Amino acid sequence: MKKLLLLLIFLVPMRGFSQNDTKLWYTKPAKVWTEALPLGNGRLGAMVFGRVENELIQLNESTLWSGGPVKTNVNPNAYANLLLAREALFKEENYTKASALTRKMQGVYSESFEPLGDLMINQDLKGATPTDYYRDLNIRDALATTRFTVNGTVFTRQIFVSAPDQVIVIHLTTSKPGELNFKASTKSVLKFENISISNNEIAMKGRAPAHVDPTNVKYNKEPIIYADSTSCRGMRYKLLVKAAGNGTIVSDTSGISVKNASDVTLYLSAATSFNGFDKCPDSDGKDENKLAEQYLNSALKKNLQTLLNDHLNDYHKYFNRVSFHLAAPENNSNATLPTDERLIGYTNGATDPELENLYFNFGRYLLISCSRTGGTPANLQGIWNNNIRPSWSSNFTTNINTEMNYWPVEMTNLSEMHEPLFDFIKNLSVTGAVTAKEFYHANGWAVHHNSDIWALSNPVGDMRGDPKWANWAMGSPWLCQHLWQHYQFTGDKQFLKNTAYPLMKGAAEFCLSWLVEDKNGYLVTAPSLSPENDFLDDKGQKGNVSIATTMDMSIIWDLFTNLIAASKELNNDSVFRQLITDKRSKLFPLHIGKKGNLQEWYKDWEDVDPHHRHVSHLFALHPGTEISPVTTPDFAAAARKTLELRGDEGTGWSLAWKINFWARLLDGNHAYKLVRDLLRAAAIPQANPDGTLGKVGSGSGTYPNMFDAHPPFQIDGNFGGTAGMTEMLLQSQLNEIHLLPALPDAWQSGEIKGLKARGNFEVAIKWMNNKLLSSSIKSNIGGLCKLRTKVPVKVAGIQAKSVKSNIGYVTSFTSAKGKTYTVTPI
Repeated sequence: MKKLLLLLIFLVPMRGFSQNDTKLWYTKPAKVWTEALPLGNGRLGAMVFGRVENELIQLNESTLWSGGPVKTNVNPNAYANLLLAREALFKEENYTKASALTRKMQGVYSESFEPLGDLMINQDLKGATPTDYYRDLNIRDALATTRFTVNGTVFTRQIFVSAPDQVIVIHLTTSKPGELNFKASTKSVLKFENISISNNEIAMKGRAPAHVDPTNVKYNKEPIIYADSTSCRGMRYKLLVKAAGNGTIVSDTSGISVKNASDVTLYLSAATSFNGFDKCPDSDGKDENKLAEQYLNSALKKNLQTLLNDHLNDYHKYFNRVSFHLAAPENNSNATLPTDERLIGYTNGATDPELENLYFNFGRYLLISCSRTGGTPANLQGIWNNNIRPSWSSNFTTNINTEMNYWPVEMTNLSEMHEPLFDFIKNLSVTGAVTAKEFYHANGWAVHHNSDIWALSNPVGDMRGDPKWANWAMGSPWLCQHLWQHYQFTGDKQFLKNTAYPLMKGAAEFCLSWLVEDKNGYLVTAPSLSPENDFLDDKGQKGNVSIATTMDMSIIWDLFTNLIAASKELNNDSVFRQLITDKRSKLFPLHIGKKGNLQEWYKDWEDVDPHHRHVSHLFALHPGTEISPVTTPDFAAAARKTLELRGDEGTGWSLAWKINFWARLLDGNHAYKLVRDLLRAAAIPQANPDGTLGKVGSGSGTYPNMFDAHPPFQIDGNFGGTAGMTEMLLQSQLNEIHLLPALPDAWQSGEIKGLKARGNFEVAIKWMNNKLLSSSIKSNIGGLCKLRTKVPVKVAGIQAKSVKSNIGYVTSFTSAKGKTYTVTPI
């Protein structure tokens, strides 16, 4: 009866969601990591392969990184080279020399996010061939299932990762008694030791490296170093596995053996000695043994049903806030296919709006699963990684990727998931103050393009890296945009006063120190980069270090503008507000180039790669607010021209950013084209320029497990895609609620509920035949509600007139706290 009750809870669908848009499912096990299915609770991550006889569940713990607290004074000559670089830029206009000098301003590389290990479940099927194989990831319940039949016996594995109880739960059952025989064992690519604790419990303990080089560093003989004489680098970890159930259960150092059972549950608990970004994880580390034991023992006080119920209640509290449905064709045959085949069909042109719903839902699922209050923020791979030297160290890349991870967080009603980023920003402000002072003799706090759990803030590169990525210095002002947006969406003045404003002011103080005057009296940044891109200067020379790139100036304009607004909201710091206002008026302005595009560089130079994946100079369009078709139509037209020249191709995250750009330009059809590009199957051969087919998985798009393909996997594309789809349906960056601003023709009819708009409004929208049918707007804190719609609207119970504007109609009224308003076309 207990087993039946569990299965019923697992299988009964919830109203409001369909199987087609909340489930990833397959008819064969995962062969590679990007076919495995991700589970997580913000701290513990699991990738489930769903293999029959040799199941593999790859494990992560979000605080398990190489290294230790950041070192100071790593480049005493940085400031002297800054002065020389500026001289080369302003006096000599020698960009090659400036680049060489900028390289001399670099510090050490970031550390790497590490895998915890693997759980293997070797099941004895006596050589029989399984039939009726099925596996899925139910993102409605954050639950993975693997099921198959052998000689008439149905074998089922169901897995969830509990946030309330901080354990991974694996429930294994058979339809016939005594047929379950398996051995569960553990291993790691890190240094490890397996231990038998009792008849039904084993442990794996080990240590992360003291240092791991990024994959792009090829010059060190030992890229992975464990030795550390300081006892300050290389954290410890502990994994516990305990089995409970019927049959015979015994253990030794080789694993837990189960024989003649029919119902067994494995409980996994893990912890590290990480004790904060500024504490030595060894000598000052937490007791990972005690932590892992506490998590496990606490969870075991509950029965399996209670653990499951608590997991579901916790997860549903967040996931069920939003529902999104697009009308599907009556014969949506593509939606009946397994997910891997479904992606291929979609890539080949199938219409499948429920797959687009699934992608949106999957983005929210991933964010709930990898970013929880009190934990670490989502890194380049969320919390999922199986390599000791992962791509780009699986770190925090702040020249687009870390920020993109959190683009959907407020608008899709997951505000709590933003909190780990805020904690991380606080840590960065501490190390960043040292970096600003030591490298630049500057005030405030500075962050460059790579960071890690230790809050590294110096420009990386070891004085060998290319400045076009290593020396970008605008991390602190961009990250501060998230602080301001959290206030805009929530109206939390205590957060604004105590957290956001001091951090934003510190970033502004760095910008004030970093800015210098050019010959025309404008305030500019120097040296300045447009991340990872190159130009051809007046002499036809390739370069990347210059003055006042459009991205730099747009980010600083954004910070100053937000800080001015924050000061007014708090009615404080009027002297500094005036200073920032004056400085903002002197910032080097936006320029339209000779091709009608938004100029990327200080001068109207050509790009070395006209189709470069970064379109950083459109920051002012998105995620900034300086450019909009509503307020700055000429610059919006220049932004459009920039995108046309850049083209639609790009890596996974680049495609996602372009969805957001086109949505901000109110071009839903172009945004939708990029949605389809982002959802193309990345694991089928992609065409090379010469017409031949490349290797499987060589293209950008979406892997079979719906992870974003850069390639390789980067999770930012998933989050950017979800954010872009949201921007197509609702925008509020201009302090107005723009309903269906970029609705594509393909989304003819649909409904979305639970989205958030700035001003702390909760919004639901229905549309039919590409026209607004109705909208409900709940005002959570009261205040002015300004609507922008394509047609005139009426608000039930309110005397409000729709006024025609340059784009659509504007309807304004004062909302009451807690009241919901119904909006319909006239």
